[in-house]
Amino acid sequence: MGRSPVGRLGRFDAIVLTSTLWFLGKFVRFAFPPLFERIAGVYEVSTAVLGTAFSGLLLVYAVLQFPSGLLADRFSSVAVIGSGAALAALGALALAVDGPFVVLVGAMLTIGAGTGTLKTVGVRLLSRAYPHRTGRTLGVFDTFGTFGGVAAPAAVVAFSGLPGVLGAGWRTTYLAAGIVGIAVTAAFVARVPDRVSDVDVGGTGTGEGVPVREYAALFRNPRFSAFVSVTVLFSFAYNAAIAFLPLYLTREAGLGSATASLLFSALFAVSLVQLFTGEMSDRTGELPVIAVTLGLATVGLGSVVLLTGVGGALPIGAAIVCLGLGSHGYRPVRSAYLMSVIPASVAGGSLGAVRTLLMIAGASSPALVGYLSETAGFKPAFWLLTAALALGTVVSVALWLFE
Repeated sequence: MGRSPVGRLGRFDAIVLTSTLWFLGKFVRFAFPPLFERIAGVYEVSTAVLGTAFSGLLLVYAVLQFPSGLLADRFSSVAVIGSGAALAALGALALAVDGPFVVLVGAMLTIGAGTGTLKTVGVRLLSRAYPHRTGRTLGVFDTFGTFGGVAAPAAVVAFSGLPGVLGAGWRTTYLAAGIVGIAVTAAFVARVPDRVSDVDVGGTGTGEGVPVREYAALFRNPRFSAFVSVTVLFSFAYNAAIAFLPLYLTREAGLGSATASLLFSALFAVSLVQLFTGEMSDRTGELPVIAVTLGLATVGLGSVVLLTGVGGALPIGAAIVCLGLGSHGYRPVRSAYLMSVIPASVAGGSLGAVRTLLMIAGASSPALVGYLSETAGFKPAFWLLTAALALGTVVSVALWLFE
């Protein structure tokens, strides 16, 4: 007897619930950049201070990558993801309460810690739950997450007219995200273990695993280390670009705040390309897709800077779409490539180690750009980010050609 429709749909519980948690994780992080201008005015802090605070969130996020992967290798992916998602939801709920700037920073760090478990362990869980469709599955996973970036600025704009210290929309947005986060986390913990019980979604179950030195052994492979450098360069450029793009568009390009928020959303709206690039990587291999998407991202960011002051919202928007297509198209293929070259026994911890490096680079870049924006200006800072993407493209092309 065949499965019922409900039973057949149940196969997708893991991808839907894991991806929804990643959506919420991205949402609570990327609601901050559109609020930078308002927060700076209310708390009377500089862009350097805000950049440092956001770097703190990203740094905590980065630090959690390796330990969360290590714990998933040794215990349970479901437990690690569930714990992190609950912590992130509590951080979001804390933002619903009015308080001084230090409370804001503390909540940001809590969100960074909670969301730090979601991507690394989510990739591990889904690549094992759907082993024959890894590229496509991770494309769906990353697309869900990226749409958190689309929804966040839209929610901020939608509620910006409400009263409150920072606008009730800011408080209400995080209150809603926290409540939904708790509900989805409960569903994830209840449903996913049953749906993926036929694959290894946990670790050894004993708390014992391979020695930590085996995780480090991968980095002795020159090709692996070269690809890690590509991921680090991309993260350095991308995290700073998205942190300051709305502010760059208003201060340097002279666009209105509503237009800047709309273009910022467009950067994430094109993330559906991840479904296509994930599928293509399953068919053609990961490195060709990685080289093409990084090249597209480089052209997009460079064009944004070139058009500043000489182009209007439409050409700058087209350049931002180009940046988004390349950046989002690259990300699921990066994960698929890493999972294809990392041994299964150390998959979680090794991916966590790589993501720790790339996220540390990404965490440092907003602070650097915030400093450069006040000393040299936004344009030189964004040229630096473009150069980082260009170097990553060159290395990825070399890896493809000499494969």
